[in-house]
Amino acid sequence: MSQQIDSPQGLYGSTATESEQRTAFTGGDVPVAVYGLGKMGLPLAAVYAEVTGNVVGADIDGDVVERINAGESHVEREPGLPELVESLVDRKALQAVSDPTEAARRAAVHVLMVPTLLTEDDAPDLSTLLAATRDVATGLSPGDLVIVESTVPPGTTADRIVPLLEAESGLEEGEFGAAACPERTSSGRALQDVRGAYPKVVGGVDDESTRVAALVYDEVSDNRVITTPDARTAEAVKVFEGVYRDVNIALANQLSRYAEVADVDVNAAIEVANTQPFCDIHDPGPGVGGHCIPVYPHFLLQSFDVEAPLLSIARSVNDGMPAHTVATLDSILEERERAMDGATVLVLGLTYRGNVVEIRNAPSIPIARMLQNRGAAVLASDPILDDWAAFDGVEPISVGAVTETDPDAVLVLADHDEFESLDWSSFDAPILDGRKVLEDIDPETPVFTIGGRRT
Repeated sequence: MSQQIDSPQGLYGSTATESEQRTAFTGGDVPVAVYGLGKMGLPLAAVYAEVTGNVVGADIDGDVVERINAGESHVEREPGLPELVESLVDRKALQAVSDPTEAARRAAVHVLMVPTLLTEDDAPDLSTLLAATRDVATGLSPGDLVIVESTVPPGTTADRIVPLLEAESGLEEGEFGAAACPERTSSGRALQDVRGAYPKVVGGVDDESTRVAALVYDEVSDNRVITTPDARTAEAVKVFEGVYRDVNIALANQLSRYAEVADVDVNAAIEVANTQPFCDIHDPGPGVGGHCIPVYPHFLLQSFDVEAPLLSIARSVNDGMPAHTVATLDSILEERERAMDGATVLVLGLTYRGNVVEIRNAPSIPIARMLQNRGAAVLASDPILDDWAAFDGVEPISVGAVTETDPDAVLVLADHDEFESLDWSSFDAPILDGRKVLEDIDPETPVFTIGGRRT
């Protein structure tokens, strides 16, 4: 149960009126710390700073901290972020530090935005989040609010974060607030999303935590704030959103396999099926990558003992799409009396999604390896990828030189903007378009899609 707390900065348990609390928050009298300044953390910190004028961001990467304090954004291809960071740093609304405990000492609202990934056994890896929580505890004061924006298994905030904060800070339940307010953002549109592209979901470990978190995000977001019954419900919302997409993509991928043997263009069938308002089938593709969709199902599978095979089956279907993509390409070559062994395959795009610098769980990694194992020489072009360590044996090709190559097949795995101006008809080779980017191409060019006929 929350207590009335006489805190000069904190909002939790405050005796001030709601209007006074809002004025204090937007006026910079309630300092905010954001822990984790990565692809989603820096945009979040920037929007908080835009609203409050008093944000310190913490990141253990010294280069990231140095660049931010110089007014630079290290996050690439995020519209508006470089200009916003420069402006905020210039007017001292945003500062970065490499010591999270320093940020904790200065803040009354603590926002955790660190990654939650998987272990080698596909179990949720909360080590970074728990380490950041310990840092927060070093500066936690009565009246503070701790917000978990990271996506976590349901129950994490109440069962792991709050007990750890109590143990490490010496404070008791009711002296500080905690709420799950999961991010709902995508790379390439993070500022738009944080500012309110979608309703903001908040759920506290107690009523006062929910109230304060809702107050904060009512100022941060232009959209409505949806309060859930508790923190674990808010956590479940985000996990369920990701699981829905994974299962839906698996359905689309499964339908694409049926479409192939039924001589049906799966893309045309899905497009028309989706004109029915109760149908929303996603697109089939070469696999599901990134740090979100292929990860979140394991937050349920590995955290709860439930006899429910659907999520595991969906993961298996999606994990099998790189092999199916290679098999499809093999069939296309075989129809042209060309063996995979000794063929040259040009791969366009290695990141898991167009215009996003991320190869975590990218289908391009197993696809490149399988092509090489089948005896193919693999060329690849990716204008936004700097680190090619995961693609040993793959020959990098600049975008400007791809049409000068002479591949036996072209495979499109990411729809980067730089590929839009390519002269696709210059390729004297079949194109397997894994991302449906070539719908308006010259009809004489042999283009295939996953599960589809010639586009």
